[in-house]
Amino acid sequence: MRDWVVGGALIVSDDGLLLVQNRRRNGSHDWTPPGGVIDAGESLIDGLTREVEEETGLRVTEWAGPVYEVRCEAPDLGWRLRVEAHVAVSYEGELHVDDPDGIVVDARFVDVGACAGHLDGGHPWVCEPLSDWLAERWDHAESRPYVFLVAGAEPADVVVTRADLHP
Repeated sequence: MRDWVVGGALIVSDDGLLLVQNRRRNGSHDWTPPGGVIDAGESLIDGLTREVEEETGLRVTEWAGPVYEVRCEAPDLGWRLRVEAHVAVSYEGELHVDDPDGIVVDARFVDVGACAGHLDGGHPWVCEPLSDWLAERWDHAESRPYVFLVAGAEPADVVVTRADLHP
């Protein structure tokens, strides 16, 4: 099993929530909050700060969180994912896309009411926690867990289910 640790950034301004458009290996595009895989030996906050700056040009100077954590397991595809989403309390810089990995192709602040349209068709482990947080805006003292299981060996045919943490 390959294990990934990912940091997700929730950056809100008067213009809305910052989302980035990602170009995937299969040529498809989706929208997510900025962030990415944390490098070995790097703290989650240091890696998240680095990823946000690489993808958007913004430098976050203060974080709060995590406000939610996602665990996702895809045994048939051979991977596990853990995501921590943190809120940017303060940041500086000008928004511009210059992703060294070539994945992020656009970045913009999206009115919160329009976020659902941008997230439509995205992975449930991205969309569900983010949509819940946008609707309720709880703080890190109430951090919430989300668990998903991805079944199937072909990425195009997988079935994603959310685990019930409270029987």
